[in-house]
Amino acid sequence: MSSRISPLLDYLKRESTGGLLILISSGLGLLIANSPLSNRYFEILDVNISIGANWYLIELTILKVINYLLMSIFFFVVGLEIKREITSGHLASLKKMMLPLVAAIGGMVVPALIYLAIAGAVAPGGWGVPVATDIALAVGLLTMLGSSVAASLRTFLLALAVIDDIGAILIIAFVYSTGIKFSWLAASALSICFIAALQKAKVTSIFVYAIFAFTLWFSLYKTGVHPTLAGVILGLITPNIPQQRHNLEDIEDGSVSVLEWLQHKFHPVSTFLVVPLFAFANTGVTITSDSISEASQSLIAWGIFFGLVVGKPLGVLLAAIGAKRVKIAEIPSEVSKSSLLATGSAAGIGFTVAIFIAKLAFDDSQTQDIAVLAVIAASVVSALLSTAIFKVAARS
Repeated sequence: MSSRISPLLDYLKRESTGGLLILISSGLGLLIANSPLSNRYFEILDVNISIGANWYLIELTILKVINYLLMSIFFFVVGLEIKREITSGHLASLKKMMLPLVAAIGGMVVPALIYLAIAGAVAPGGWGVPVATDIALAVGLLTMLGSSVAASLRTFLLALAVIDDIGAILIIAFVYSTGIKFSWLAASALSICFIAALQKAKVTSIFVYAIFAFTLWFSLYKTGVHPTLAGVILGLITPNIPQQRHNLEDIEDGSVSVLEWLQHKFHPVSTFLVVPLFAFANTGVTITSDSISEASQSLIAWGIFFGLVVGKPLGVLLAAIGAKRVKIAEIPSEVSKSSLLATGSAAGIGFTVAIFIAKLAFDDSQTQDIAVLAVIAASVVSALLSTAIFKVAARS
């Protein structure tokens, strides 16, 4: 007997539930980091794991196992969703793509400029932190608001967040990768070629693909490029063709593609295990009166905060209005300026990817903690602002 799936609805439902798990995991991380278990919590995350020797040595802490290895699964799902949206979803045509594309660019450029205006003289490398959107929390918020949010805005936010993810991935690849070793980069390219050859030969064994997937991850790890990009690459090169052997039925079009089948398998692992574990391990910041005072006086913190809280909604709104005026995109008739602003505020919930980039952008743990506090505060304020604007707009 086959299981019935609806790829888009299933994706949105999991993201909504995942948003709740992120909040619980983050709260738990903060609680433990500020409890008598604090030392033990940080000691476990700092435990070093070494596998292999010489050229095939992998040396990671528990925290890096989560951030480098497990988060590759998260980015694999992101890559699959990007591929699905581009080939058969909201970004499948230029007409569908233009509004979220322009809005997403505005929602990345304006926060980066605000950050640089505030903290550029102190830590210019942190400009990538406030450009990110946490799709799980943003979609979860709009789902929670129910009828206050037009259905077209949910799909607009999903498309915007997908493009935002592409931007974040490019930033990670080109800004926060260091000391590239071209011999290992060649090995990465060779791994991709082998995977493409397997696809052309119609090999279906997940075990065989897993071997070359790990080879790609390992090569990128050795290259100096962030290894989570292996997940994105694997997602993007996955073919959007019918899956031959499965027990699933797509209630939308009756056909289940390889992309949809892999999403069905890996998305729950990413949403219900990897991302909550990431949130638990990376939001454990020790909060004291001194740390709050230090963060409140930090230009880095204010740059991130205003980048997300002000830059995101302002960038999304101005870019969308500009696109309409120059007639390169159309805003749906049921979507008002206030609801666009509210959607932009929802996009200001940076959280998972913003924290991920913060860990790459800043070297010392003290600055990382300040950045994480700023991301958490900005995400909370953005969520509250989005809710308030949607509620006011619904009454008018």
